[in-house]
Order: sequence, then C-alpha cells, then structure tokens
Amino acid sequence: MSIPPSSSGHARTDYALVDVFAESPLEGNMLAIFTDARHLSADTMQALARETNLAETTFIIPRDPAIEAERGVQVRIFTVQEELQFAGHPTLGTATWLYLNHPVLRGAETITLDLPVGPITVTFGPQDAAKSGVSGTMQQKAPTFGMTHSPEAIAAALGLSVDDLDPSLPIQTVSTGMAFCIVPLRSMEVASRLCIPQDKAQAYLDSCDAKFFYCITRTEEGSSADWHNRMQFYNGEDPATGSASGCTIAYLVHHKAAVNDQTVVFEQGIEINRPSRIEVRAAFSTDQQSIPDLVFVGGRTIPVASGTFFLP
Repeated sequence: MSIPPSSSGHARTDYALVDVFAESPLEGNMLAIFTDARHLSADTMQALARETNLAETTFIIPRDPAIEAERGVQVRIFTVQEELQFAGHPTLGTATWLYLNHPVLRGAETITLDLPVGPITVTFGPQDAAKSGVSGTMQQKAPTFGMTHSPEAIAAALGLSVDDLDPSLPIQTVSTGMAFCIVPLRSMEVASRLCIPQDKAQAYLDSCDAKFFYCITRTEEGSSADWHNRMQFYNGEDPATGSASGCTIAYLVHHKAAVNDQTVVFEQGIEINRPSRIEVRAAFSTDQQSIPDLVFVGGRTIPVASGTFFLP
C-alpha cells in the first residue's frame, strides 16, 4: 500500500521481491513488485525501476473490485530504461503475488492482469506442498512471425562465426507481445562462450523488427531440460525470459523442432548462477494451421522479501 508521509516528510510505498521460474529460493529471475502504485507518476516508476536495478519491476495499480473483475488488475512493467508493453516473468510473478495476497483474488484459479499489451491470464492449479512457492501458467498472446535473418549478419552482430549457428533452424523474429530474434546455436559449447557485443547487437536490432536477441540450443543427454537458452541485453543477462520462452516454443512447434501440445522444459540463467526452469507448450486450435496460436508458459514463483521504499 502507499503510506502517508513519515515524520521525516518522506512518502513511503511498499514493495515485495519474488523469484520467478525458480525451483528454490534465490534462484530464477528476481522481480520487484510495488504493490500499490496509485499515487506514483510514470517518472517515479521509472526511477524506482532504476533503483531496484533488476531486469524488470512491476507496479500494481488497484482499482474498484468491479472494474478489476471485468478488466483485470492493472499492472505496468518497467526495465531500468523503459516501460514495456509485456514481459513474461513480471506477469507470472505479479499474478502470483496477487494469488497470495490480494483480498479478493487470494487463492483464485485464474487471475487476469490488465497490461498495456492487453489482458493476460495466469492459471493456478493444485499446488505441491513439498515444493517452494507457487506454480502458475500464463497464456500469452497468439504469436506473430516476422522476418528471417541472414546467418552472416547475425553472427557479426553477436560476435560469433556462422559455424556457431545451428543450420537446421532459421533465425527468425517472433512476438507474443514483445518481439525476439530467435537465434539457434550449434551446441552447448557455443552457448557457454556467448558474449554479445551490445553496441553491435543494438545497431542490428535498431535496423530490424526485433527488440532483443534470444539464443537457444539443445541440451545434452542426461539434462532435465530440453533446451538451454540465454538472453543478454543492455542490463546484463536475464536469468529467465518468459516472453521469449513463449515466442520460442511457438517457433519450435512451427518449425517441427517440438511436438504440438507437448510440454517442453527450458533452462536459463545457469551461467550467472541463477538457474531457472521454464515449462512451455504451444498448440493449434484448429487442424488447418501452420502456426500454433495457443501459447503457455509456466513455472514456480517464490516470495523472498518485502519492505518499504522512502520516496523523495
């Protein structure tokens, strides 16, 4: 909640920290959630996102319960640089906080967030009491497929050689609310040495239809995951990227590298000691489609901290 000014004259606002796509506390992708942002301006939200310095920070804007029942809970998402129309781990993490804390939605089977991209629904099934946190699954928007990219141009932008890329799959832009250039790598070894030169990468992104790169590769035998993914961007490396994961499973099913309506497991964040497990599935709503239009991304969210910010 937003709290009146203290005796020192500072306004205060509450926040929570959760780990998203985490199997244990202090893993996955941390998210800061400001739980009542009704009195915060967009500039203040952006400043708070810079202060938390996480991949994303969300701001819940409570409304009349009747409006929330009809439209969903209004939420805004910020990186350290900008507001986003949609992002995956902030959506799942914020919905889970509402599942645990909202006076009306606590324990609900479905929770809808009213995001700039439109309504996104998160579903909560039976929970495993032996595991940490809460398991939830979001249904993302139907994917749109954009341009295919030259391997030579992508290799140059990412500091790789063409031989580092997987020739069996195209490099393609896909969006379920945020556009990613999906780059299949040849091996886990290539993924392990990925170090994207951000100036070159950004120059390429500015010239195409994608906002970020998402690099994927098949895992090796014996892994508990099917694909090993990395996302390096202007704020460092993302431990788990839910929006890109939805794009990727739609891409894999479309290109017959994954099976229709079958759960696939992604791992991410290994290289930065924030292991994440993302469960994804894409399916066709009719038999006449070549692009799956039903996209689901799920995982566990674990509350780890809460506190109060003092505002200027």
